[in-house]
Amino acid sequence: MLEGAGFKVIDIGVQVAPEKFIAAINEHQPDILGMSAFLTTTMPMFKVNIHEITKAGLRDKVIIMVGGAPVTQEYADAVGADGFAADASTAVRVAKDLIQKKRALVNA
Repeated sequence: MLEGAGFKVIDIGVQVAPEKFIAAINEHQPDILGMSAFLTTTMPMFKVNIHEITKAGLRDKVIIMVGGAPVTQEYADAVGADGFAADASTAVRVAKDLIQKKRALVNA
């Protein structure tokens, strides 16, 4: 859905280690990093990844969105994500809104 809405999507795989996210952020310099979880057992990696991205000095350079069947807005807030979407169509709207807000801050 994101590609259909005009976003360039770079899929770096499943069960991705924080180092791979950091390398991808450095290489591609995305506006948004999206992470999803299908099972509750993988959700704790959101927090680990965000922590490591912060330690690498990249947290302010990328918007982080999370989602997936077991994920809630409350969980997204708790792990420090900038955005949450319960489904792909909502992800498009949230992504556009977050980019618009970021650009407004940069241009202010």
